[in-house]
Amino acid sequence: MDRTEKAAAVAELNRNFSEVGVVVVTRNLGMTVAQSTDLRNKMRAAGASYKVSKNKLARIALDGTDYGSISDMLTGPVGLATSTDPVAAAKVAVDFAKTNDKFEIVGGAMGATPLDVAGVQALATLPSLDELRAKIVGLIVAPATKIATITQAPAAQIARVLAAYAEKEAA
Repeated sequence: MDRTEKAAAVAELNRNFSEVGVVVVTRNLGMTVAQSTDLRNKMRAAGASYKVSKNKLARIALDGTDYGSISDMLTGPVGLATSTDPVAAAKVAVDFAKTNDKFEIVGGAMGATPLDVAGVQALATLPSLDELRAKIVGLIVAPATKIATITQAPAAQIARVLAAYAEKEAA
């Protein structure tokens, strides 16, 4: 790599660090190309990315970002899993680590908050952003669904309900 390629790599990493919600640092000693490709495909499917970079260039790229706390973790052959969704990269990394003994999680960071291995594993157990959105929409739609069900009921049923409330109030 010449100087211009290094500068471009640092600029790309710095831009990536400023846009993501989480960075998971992994150690991948002895992984095959097929395993690395499988990991990258799983990351891409989850909306995350996985990149192996030179540690020195990654440390330089960390300057000026919230992820400066992970610079101590960048020793040896490491890879960086990143995603804008704070849970996606952690989920894929933890799941992949369960099936591959040559892949281990070193730690990570969520913004300025450093995470150890247990923190990354705890983050992976949380529901993703899409799952949370679906739950919120379900909670918002539920009352409207109940109202629609009541309004579609025959008028006699509504009259019985109102009569029952009137009797209850009179008693």
